[in-house]
Amino acid sequence: MRSIWNGAISFGLVSIPVKLVNATENHSVSFRQIHAADGGRVRYRKVCELEEKEVPQAEIGKAYEDADGSMIPITDEDLASLPLPTAKTIEIVAFVPASEIDPLQMDTAYYLSANGVPAAKPYTLLREALKRSDRVAIGKYALRGRERLGMLRVVDDVIAMHGLLWPDEIREPEGVAPQSDVTVRDAELDLADALMATLGEVDLESLHDDYREAVESMIAAKVEGGGAAPEAAPPEREGGKVIDLMAALESSVRAAQEGRGGGAEGAREAKVTPIKGRRAAASPKSSGGGKKSTSTTPKKAAAKKTAATKSTSSSAKKSDSKTATRSTAKSTAKTTARSTSKSSARSKEKKATPSAKKRSSA
Repeated sequence: MRSIWNGAISFGLVSIPVKLVNATENHSVSFRQIHAADGGRVRYRKVCELEEKEVPQAEIGKAYEDADGSMIPITDEDLASLPLPTAKTIEIVAFVPASEIDPLQMDTAYYLSANGVPAAKPYTLLREALKRSDRVAIGKYALRGRERLGMLRVVDDVIAMHGLLWPDEIREPEGVAPQSDVTVRDAELDLADALMATLGEVDLESLHDDYREAVESMIAAKVEGGGAAPEAAPPEREGGKVIDLMAALESSVRAAQEGRGGGAEGAREAKVTPIKGRRAAASPKSSGGGKKSTSTTPKKAAAKKTAATKSTSSSAKKSDSKTATRSTAKSTAKTTARSTSKSSARSKEKKATPSAKKRSSA
């Protein structure tokens, strides 16, 4: 790999000659601008505003634009004369735990290669010291006309350096977080945890740029003269709508389980319990602070269940007994009333018979 900078790592009184090599590369498909009417190439030309003619690269210099719009020329000699000790040196200033570096500060990554045989021993010493201390080195260096901050760490058997933004280059996230008060229930967190567990981990080597592959395939088809239209992209998910968060989480967990193989395997990774009545489920974790746990052991639960069954059975028997007693009383009362009615009727007939006989004889 071609080096972009040669210098040395200053490690106390130890100097390690190194070469700086880009650790990343850009695979994006680049396009040129053309005149849509005839396909002619559209180019940017560097033109002097005073002479109104194109200027070759060799005649282009630097200048600082003042507040009033005037240009102050700055030459390479002016920059070279500045007291910049890091012009050809990566000066290590501290060793800190990697957790103290905010990922927002990380910029371009480089590999540091030992420059020559004499550099192999001190290079290896610094690499092994970083490994054993489980720390990263913070250093200052100059590249492309400005001083920068860098973080040195070990990747396999190589020392890598990440360019870091200066702390004052990180903007405060003012007005970015939701401004309204939002309450997240335990049930929603449980489902989110289940979704995270179901998705699990992924091998980063298996991820690739689908869009770039589609662009390359489309270009290849046009080169071959077919000009076949690419397959329609799947419709984008609609956003900005108020959704049922619980339902969305449950559906996401089920979809993730199916995508990961589903069935018993997915169930072992994460289990979804439907929430009834739109109420938050109690957290499975017992609360701290010395409070007694409200959860019951299986034996206590079984005892409570048995007692509840007996109580229900006893209540049912009492209810049946009362019902039978009421039914018997009603039946007895009806029978007695009927018997009394018949008896009184017969008595009236007996009394009425003699008087009828007297009337007939008369």
